[in-house]
Amino acid sequence: MHQTNFLVREPLLDAQQRVVGYELCWQQPSVSAPAASSADALESLIGFVAEQVVDDDDGWRLRDKTLFLEAVPAMLSTDALYRLPPERTVLSIKAAELANPDTLSAVQGLRAGGVGILLRDADLARIGTRLPSIASYVEVRFSGADVGAQARTYAALKQSTVGMVARPVSNWADFDACAALGLNAFVGKLHLTPRPSRDTKGLNPAQTIIMQLMQMVRQNADLPQLEAVLKRDATLSYKLLRFINSAGFGAGREIQSLKQALTLLGYTPLYRWLTLLLATASTSGYSPVLLETAVVRGRLAELLGQGAMGKSEAENIFVAGMFSLLDRLLGISMEEVLANVQLTDDVVAALLTRSGKYGPYLALAEACELNSDLVASLAATLKLSPLDVNKAHLSALAWAQNVAA
Repeated sequence: MHQTNFLVREPLLDAQQRVVGYELCWQQPSVSAPAASSADALESLIGFVAEQVVDDDDGWRLRDKTLFLEAVPAMLSTDALYRLPPERTVLSIKAAELANPDTLSAVQGLRAGGVGILLRDADLARIGTRLPSIASYVEVRFSGADVGAQARTYAALKQSTVGMVARPVSNWADFDACAALGLNAFVGKLHLTPRPSRDTKGLNPAQTIIMQLMQMVRQNADLPQLEAVLKRDATLSYKLLRFINSAGFGAGREIQSLKQALTLLGYTPLYRWLTLLLATASTSGYSPVLLETAVVRGRLAELLGQGAMGKSEAENIFVAGMFSLLDRLLGISMEEVLANVQLTDDVVAALLTRSGKYGPYLALAEACELNSDLVASLAATLKLSPLDVNKAHLSALAWAQNVAA
């Protein structure tokens, strides 16, 4: 499938800051290009997404996540829609389009079949009681100015089956106001901003031990030494054995000793596993969306680099991607993170200035989550086509759900 546009994502958060879904849209190659609403472009997006995230054997690869996809009337009846699970699919459409009886009829048909509809720019007073038969969500323009008036406006909707999605939400105070009003929220760049937390900063005991192990792996410590440190932390030992015996790892037989687990895993995969663990061993004030973003970013950067560098070296790009958000996850500066663990010069260059051989892959993965204008130029520099990048992006999203599980 020929693609000229890049897929970018924006997370949808619930009141607990959990990622409940992603809005995916095609990014236009230039500002002067027509809006991403040509029926062909959007139909191709839906077909491509279905191809990547619905597996013949495993079904929906994004587990509990819902996808929000832009729609225009001409593609409401596209066959590709039937390949996506209706309960995990929401099409966004402008309320003005419903003035056309055929469009209204198509929308009501999709709703009857269980497909979600997000209504944009809707005059809630005018639609009134018909809203639940047309939409499962309505997008509301959130303004932190008069929360009282907004609460009155949304009170009736809270009693209905229609979910409310706020936009724009640009700071955590506004997010908290949305949560109090019963709204979900698309958060743009906010999810990369750590929440102000009263928690003590610095490493907790679990993180300290993981950092120590990472240091030992980097210095090629003997397996018995690694085993001795692991044995000091029962939770860590349990997690390693659970990981090595998981279906995803595919050991093929039950592994019961730490020595066997370490031998089977090897140093580079062990380091990568510890990186993931370090992020998840974060203090209680961390934001779940930040953690998921770190995992997706690390995996996406790794997949982008695999073609040029091979699987084994690309594991270092994964580590760079994970570490790029570790300062925010741990509540300490990047300098402090780097002082606590020894990383290769290439990983450090990627983290500090997005330079070196790994930096451009990390920068591209980052641009895909920010809807940055740099996506196309970064991909071109790395000789990656839009199809390469988009496939890697959806694959990384699916992989992150398995890690969470």
